[in-house]
Amino acid sequence: MTLGDALGLSDGQERLLTRGLQAALAALAAYGVGTGSWGTAVNGAAALAATFLPALIRREYGYAMDPGLVLWIAVAVFLNALGFAGLYEQYQWYDEITHTVSGTIIAGIGYASFRAVEEHSGEVDAPPAFRAAFVVVFVLAAGVVWELLEFASEQLAAALGAAAPLVVYGVDDIVTDMIFNGVGGLAVALWGSDYVGGVTGFLRDRLGGGPSSDG
Repeated sequence: MTLGDALGLSDGQERLLTRGLQAALAALAAYGVGTGSWGTAVNGAAALAATFLPALIRREYGYAMDPGLVLWIAVAVFLNALGFAGLYEQYQWYDEITHTVSGTIIAGIGYASFRAVEEHSGEVDAPPAFRAAFVVVFVLAAGVVWELLEFASEQLAAALGAAAPLVVYGVDDIVTDMIFNGVGGLAVALWGSDYVGGVTGFLRDRLGGGPSSDG
């Protein structure tokens, strides 16, 4: 089953929604430039660039990612960019949503990578419980790296006298971020691993492995 099947959307509908989110991100970046809100502009432009990564992979490696996954990536980066436009400061719950959604993306990458190594080596055969634990730990580790990037962004911006594109709102915010990163990781570990089978196959082939069933 693809993510599109679960959402009840056709490939064409998913691509149309992705294009709409890309247009919205371009408008958000332009708004940031026009109003001098450089944090919004930088985050909007970075998010827009991220939505084109699947197309870049297709061009460079010939792998066409499932349109549902492409849409999910676009949703995650769009929500994050929109948060930097002011929603993070206004609504605490919005930060929790974005970290959960972003956590599912990171978890999908972690799961697909782990399964690719398993299938490539032929010597690693982890039980499902271990895979699930790995996914959650992978997401939490990525969350730590993200928090460090936010801290570095603030320090650099302060040194340059500019607005930071990434902001740390305090220890409580960091703890909450990590909790909801974990929620996203757990959701993928329990229910979403089947949707990244194609990515697993692509990564396995990049490692030089032969054909194998995705799981």
